[in-house]
Amino acid sequence: MGLTKLERRVRIKKRIRKNITGTASAPRLSVFRSNLGIYAQLIDDKTGKTILAADSNDKSVLAAKVNKSEKSKLVGKIIAEKAKAAGIEVVVFDRNGYLYHGRVKALAEGAREGGLNF
Repeated sequence: MGLTKLERRVRIKKRIRKNITGTASAPRLSVFRSNLGIYAQLIDDKTGKTILAADSNDKSVLAAKVNKSEKSKLVGKIIAEKAKAAGIEVVVFDRNGYLYHGRVKALAEGAREGGLNF
């Protein structure tokens, strides 16, 4: 019997998280993708706290009548703006077990366009 999609993603996620940790100076940019939305958090793993968060339920994202990939790009730009305001320039990208294409890639590109380095 093969693995289910969720079991496969969890296995990949564990493999990624062995090597990636966020600090206060370079927090982890964690992405969660649901069927309807996308969520991004900047996490300091040393203290175990979320520094910033942005999601596709933000009023400015909902006002833009665009598809899910373009919403993801907007969420990336929003998290980058919030990070710049908090004085964060460098992050470590955590794709959370998702493949790096589609909405996850769009969020990463939006964050890079917003000025984050990773």
